[in-house]
Amino acid sequence: MRVGQGFDSHRLVAGRSLMLAGERIPHDRGLEGHSDGDVVLHAVADAILGALGEGDLGRHFPSSDPGLKDAASGDLLARVTAMMREAGWRIGNLDCTLIAEAPRLAPHQAAMAKNLAALLETPGNRVNLKLKSNDGMGALGRGEGMAALAVVLIESVDP
Repeated sequence: MRVGQGFDSHRLVAGRSLMLAGERIPHDRGLEGHSDGDVVLHAVADAILGALGEGDLGRHFPSSDPGLKDAASGDLLARVTAMMREAGWRIGNLDCTLIAEAPRLAPHQAAMAKNLAALLETPGNRVNLKLKSNDGMGALGRGEGMAALAVVLIESVDP
């Protein structure tokens, strides 16, 4: 077994769709980024890459690559999941925390967790997604952006 952790944060800006865990969430702003800015999927991908000892998302999908402009983060996570599978690993479990003040995300939580499980090719009971606010403190608390933290345990397919 191996453990990896990931973190990502992005500023909220006008003129972009809000994507979280592969789910389009109705909101007046979206997350800034070279890709679609999905902080959940970025944190999860970084956690997997960390567990594999393969660096981070920027190393594999640099923002300097014009071909990745506005890329769907689900596609990037699918590629990281394929790397994990090809290396002989699978998800043992994932625990992820999304920090956001608005919009209200609880109605989307189940769909986001289901998307994560599908992208990771793992049963839903191996995926946990928590939603937290920052209680009005700092930039996240003022609703200027969102952040996500992820911890993943991967296990060998052939123990």
